[in-house]
Amino acid sequence: MISANLLAIFYLISGVLFILALRGLSSPETSRRGNLFGIIGMTIAIGVTIISVGNFSTGFVYLVVLLLIGGLIGAFIAFKIPMTAMPELVAGFHSLVGLAAVFVAISAFLNPEAFNLGFPGNIKIASLIEMSLGASIGAITFTGSVIAFLKLRGIMSGSPITFVGQHYLNLILGIILISLIFYLCKTQVNTWFWAIIAISFLLGILLIIPIGGADMPVVISMLNSYSGWAAAGIGFTLENTALIITGALVGSSGAILSYIMCKGMNRSFFNVILGGWGATDQSSSSGSKEQKPVKNGNADDAAFLMKNASSVIIVPGYGMAVAQAQHALREMVDALKKNGVKVTYAIHPVAGRMPGHMNVLLAEANVPYDEVFELEEINNDFANCDVAYVIGANDVTNPVAKSDPQSPIYGMPVLDVEKSKSVLFVKRSLSPGYAGIDNDLFYRDNTLMLFADAKKMTEDIIKSL
Repeated sequence: MISANLLAIFYLISGVLFILALRGLSSPETSRRGNLFGIIGMTIAIGVTIISVGNFSTGFVYLVVLLLIGGLIGAFIAFKIPMTAMPELVAGFHSLVGLAAVFVAISAFLNPEAFNLGFPGNIKIASLIEMSLGASIGAITFTGSVIAFLKLRGIMSGSPITFVGQHYLNLILGIILISLIFYLCKTQVNTWFWAIIAISFLLGILLIIPIGGADMPVVISMLNSYSGWAAAGIGFTLENTALIITGALVGSSGAILSYIMCKGMNRSFFNVILGGWGATDQSSSSGSKEQKPVKNGNADDAAFLMKNASSVIIVPGYGMAVAQAQHALREMVDALKKNGVKVTYAIHPVAGRMPGHMNVLLAEANVPYDEVFELEEINNDFANCDVAYVIGANDVTNPVAKSDPQSPIYGMPVLDVEKSKSVLFVKRSLSPGYAGIDNDLFYRDNTLMLFADAKKMTEDIIKSL
């Protein structure tokens, strides 16, 4: 059995390591070191928690067995999952964090003596508030994450699902939820506790279904924040310092990231987290693409344009991830550099359906970090660029975001690809992007459409070069 003081010291060390991990993950150059800090911190926290159980004959054995089962399942899933499915994997894991918080709250409420919280019907008020908040936020996180997973996976439509009076219903449920927590603390009746969980489950569904595909990256970040606050609430219930620190770090960093993304997409933070965005009719800007002429090109055309250019900007998107074209892209860029062409990469904050998705793929192909630029760093360069090579990106390059007030992505900062002298757009077809709207860039005079699989087209361009 480890002493309380030593336990606190080890938890403090793990907390510091978690902070260093977040700091490292803020930049691609230091992300590996950040991951390592996080792994060491979590290993210390888990190890100390196991030792602190004390009862090695029963609780210790159960804990280790369940830890091994869960760890093996998580490791297997993480090892097998492709990068294209990373957004839904993150959503899935968030749901498990939320559900775990609900289960811990239920355990604490039904058996408070085991947690030193009092007795059934006579639980400490502060503990009741903590477990109620942990359970409600955890339940919202669980069902909300499940809906996000279904939307990202394509099992459920990515379009907003709305009905008359939806926001008023959410408001009423929110008020009822707060009232139930108050009455639970006052009466400690079991019925109120189960009602809190049930309404929270429902609220999680209603908050996420009206949010459209264009805002799904913000939803993932927001649910990440929710899972952190749920863990922090349960940490107070369990009086576990490591859980409080970790939950607070995840909750606050997720909230800050969500706010930054909303600002970068010209979204209202409160509208997104309350399910207010997405009610726009996503078909309003779809247009009639069959009646618009497009210019078709091939690998030889693309190779000729890029080989004779002085500067090329690569704009990667989800299509590149699906085709796993990042390695071929790196090979194409190397060939262009040998011809004296200056090549850079332009990354939109939400390209690939979640923050950092494209950065990870490019790092996987050993693309130098100093060649990769965020939207605000490179957007002005498109006007002086000879060729923009758009490989699988769609909504983040759509000019209607700047011109059509009826568009669901109106106001969202996009890459100014259309300002380039020539645009090479690699795409399988003229189908709309994840936001469900047509891309006006397809039909511009300076755009050459390259209809093919992103990897195959890039490999064909390499041969032509």
